[in-house]
Amino acid sequence: MRHARAGDIVNVMSGLLPKRPATYEDLLRVPEGLVAEILDGELITSPRPTVRHVAASSSVQSGLFAAFDRRGGGSPGGWVILSEPELHIAGQILVPDLAGWRQDSMPVLPDAAFIEIAPDWLCEVLSPATMALDPTRKMHHYARASVEYMWLLDPQPETLEVYRLEGPNWKLVTSVAGSVQVRAEPFDALDLDLARVWAR
Repeated sequence: MRHARAGDIVNVMSGLLPKRPATYEDLLRVPEGLVAEILDGELITSPRPTVRHVAASSSVQSGLFAAFDRRGGGSPGGWVILSEPELHIAGQILVPDLAGWRQDSMPVLPDAAFIEIAPDWLCEVLSPATMALDPTRKMHHYARASVEYMWLLDPQPETLEVYRLEGPNWKLVTSVAGSVQVRAEPFDALDLDLARVWAR
């Protein structure tokens, strides 16, 4: 039997015993209807997104798919674009709204429940439940994983921010609001119509 050390006794008395890091088994026990992620050893759950949130994400995906998805037959093509993939990257378990890989980054889709290859691009659609998480802790870990581009899309004020990773830091390269057409890296070969993204 291990005897408690002085530090252990203080922790017990003050109620500060450290929590054990969350495991994948903990994540699998989360009830359906919640999005579950593990950041810095902490299990984080959030409610499923609202219909407006899903509509914005779906509109971005459909707008990019025809021209950029390698299976879409469009031009310039060359990308794999997925909705809500489970990513195991930078020692974290993250679920972005959208993620994309250039074909040479992921030439074959893995036959697994999650992906261990960092995306080249991802998009987080902000909501009240994720507003404090997506542009802070998650964005930090995406940079650690060397994700090259990140979009923050907010349907409420109708804004899009486009970030490019330069060294270890994110650089804001585009910021637009309203129902405009934008050429947003890395998909700046074609216009993206934000009026379709915000449409109710």
